[in-house]
Amino acid sequence: MADTIRRGPEPPDLSEKGGMKEGQQQRSDQRLFMQFFAFGGCEQSRPLIEALEPSGIAGALYEDVNDPRGVGLLTLDEDPDFFLDRVRPLLNGPVFRPLVQKPEYTMLGRTYAIGYEPDLVDVLLHRPRRTVLNRAWRWAVWYPLRRSGRFTQLAADEQRTILAEHGAIGISFGVADYAHDIRLACHGLDKDDNDFVVGLIGKELYPLSAIVQTMRKTQQTSLYLERLGPFFVGRAVWQSPAS
Repeated sequence: MADTIRRGPEPPDLSEKGGMKEGQQQRSDQRLFMQFFAFGGCEQSRPLIEALEPSGIAGALYEDVNDPRGVGLLTLDEDPDFFLDRVRPLLNGPVFRPLVQKPEYTMLGRTYAIGYEPDLVDVLLHRPRRTVLNRAWRWAVWYPLRRSGRFTQLAADEQRTILAEHGAIGISFGVADYAHDIRLACHGLDKDDNDFVVGLIGKELYPLSAIVQTMRKTQQTSLYLERLGPFFVGRAVWQSPAS
């Protein structure tokens, strides 16, 4: 009798999975990472813009509407090494170094798929980039959130129903060009153990507030969120080219 080969557990499949395309489920190991920093002590944004423009870094610089000397910097790349190799030296340079970092607003997340996306690569890489770099959409609200553990204990069908209610609101605001959302997973990446980072982007500020107000009534927000915020509210004064 041939010796029986004992096998260990199969390695997990870490690929992002989208909807069916040409008879095959879409899969991708590419993701877009985004990092957000907020700073105080900035009386003039122009020197920051002049440092960012030649840097080749993709992102956006926001002036904080709630702090007359506050700014927020969003950067993005597929390679997380980028944040240490490119962004870190810039922030330790002469222009950003004198600013006072606000660690409560620091956020780092990655794009992810739900499983039915018709164009997986666009959802993971291109659409988030187009959204945050669209110069017609200068207003932004960025915040982290943590779901209650009770949500993860729900049956899969019930989770989908709850998320669909939330998603329908986002789609309706997007179709009207009122608000466009960025949703990033930050499991194990967030210092406060949040689950997601959300960015609401648009032409005007009021619709961004309105979508948050509308979503307060959903089951996910009213019953299954443990923590929400803090909220950074700003308007872009610099955005890198979208290409």
